[in-house]
Amino acid sequence: MATILAMSRFVRSEREKLANLFGSLGPDAPTLCTGWATRDLAAHLVIRERRPDASLGMFVPPLRAHARATQRAYSARPYTELVDLVRNPPLWSPVSNPLAEGLTNTLEFFVHHEDVRRAQADWHPRELPTEDQATLWRSASLIARMRLRKFPAALLVQAPGHGEVTSGAGGERLRLVGAPGELAYFLSGRQRATRVQIDGPPALADRLRTTPLKI
Repeated sequence: MATILAMSRFVRSEREKLANLFGSLGPDAPTLCTGWATRDLAAHLVIRERRPDASLGMFVPPLRAHARATQRAYSARPYTELVDLVRNPPLWSPVSNPLAEGLTNTLEFFVHHEDVRRAQADWHPRELPTEDQATLWRSASLIARMRLRKFPAALLVQAPGHGEVTSGAGGERLRLVGAPGELAYFLSGRQRATRVQIDGPPALADRLRTTPLKI
């Protein structure tokens, strides 16, 4: 229960910080989501929580055209309205209700918060509280096992002070080291925008930095 409460608290904090950042940057600021400005990313978050019919288009090919049309429609809405909807999620949503938000939104809001932060010229790494780092490590260690399981190496993923996990399909040894937040961001597919250390054969390290990371 304590873990779930910590995750929910973290999600709510990241949501508020991201909504504030959206508000301060305006609708046309860059993000690290290819092709999306801040208004588009805000629209995505709103659709994910309020339009499950359109959200399914990310996974169900026949619904992709519907998802794209919904994204365009929401991106055209008044920006202040979108930011307000991001800040105040619906309690009925399958991904933002109090029982589910810690599991479904921990990485969603952390990663997209960083997508906005790291796209700005003056960004700098955050010093996260120990509790928040522990929350991110729980998520990062899980997705490391899933997303790296087929990578052609014997991988050791380490977050000093928090733990380590092994993954990969076996072969030459490779070590990925970083703070929990950096590892979570790396494993979300944003390898080039993270500050991590990779030890091992250079060709394998380069491959890890460029390979698509998907479940």
